Amino acid sequence: MAHQNEKIVVLGADHNGVQLKRDVKEYLGAAGFLCIDVGPYDDQAKVDYVDYASTVAKIVDSREAGRGILICGTGMGMSMTANRFPNVRAALAHSEEVARKSREHNNANVLCLGAWVNTPEDNLRILGAWLGEQFGEGRHVRRVEKLKEHGKDKIVLTNGIFDIVHPGHIELLKFAKSLGGRLIVAINSDRATKELKGPSRPINGERDRKKVLEQLSFVDEVVIFDDTRTESVIATINPDVLVKGGEWTADEVRKRDRIPDHIEVVIFPLVMESAGKKYSTTGVIEKVRAQYGK
Repeated sequence: MAHQNEKIVVLGADHNGVQLKRDVKEYLGAAGFLCIDVGPYDDQAKVDYVDYASTVAKIVDSREAGRGILICGTGMGMSMTANRFPNVRAALAHSEEVARKSREHNNANVLCLGAWVNTPEDNLRILGAWLGEQFGEGRHVRRVEKLKEHGKDKIVLTNGIFDIVHPGHIELLKFAKSLGGRLIVAINSDRATKELKGPSRPINGERDRKKVLEQLSFVDEVVIFDDTRTESVIATINPDVLVKGGEWTADEVRKRDRIPDHIEVVIFPLVMESAGKKYSTTGVIEKVRAQYGK
């Protein structure tokens, strides 16, 4: 489930972008977006681009709108201003390819257009390419997260069985810790693990698994929850950020696990042991069995 503000787009320009802003607003309205136009509305009165870029960026930064569009002569001043805000990733795009890549690779939430650089028709095509592309997640997640300022007051939660801790687990936990000040790891109880993985699991009991994780310097707390689903433990801890490892998208995880909109969902990509082979507890167990013939 996408955030409820995802369909809200806030628009701003300087005097050079007033007419293109009108065209963009009409385009967005026809596409089903709700537009907030912060001005200006008169292309004859000269204004400072910094003022309007800051207004749009503040709204996107506070997540009151999912996206922003900024327009000036080149788009350069707008992008410089907007990118001073911690939760804003403003992309200056003068081509459709750059617009698409700014979404796929960088998860840009503000698009900056140059009214002098391209025709109105070309700029609308650039806008369409930007709107139509989704964030690629996967390997891009770690890079985009490094652009953000992560408050030390944030509580981060991740969960799993963590039966035999391997390098994939370590990388996930280090990444999760980097997103806030306190990392809580929720592990499935022995009973829940058997229900999820079968009667031969876990290899290590819940108390031993808890002790191992508590020795890691980047783990602040470990809790055991007796459930195969995560709704109850998420509701109890109510974290600011939930980190999941896997091949799903954040929206898929949010819908599947019924995660409230106020909790940020971040997907950590699978860590590969070798080409085409991911780290997994099952893989470790299979290696041991193969080596000892059991």
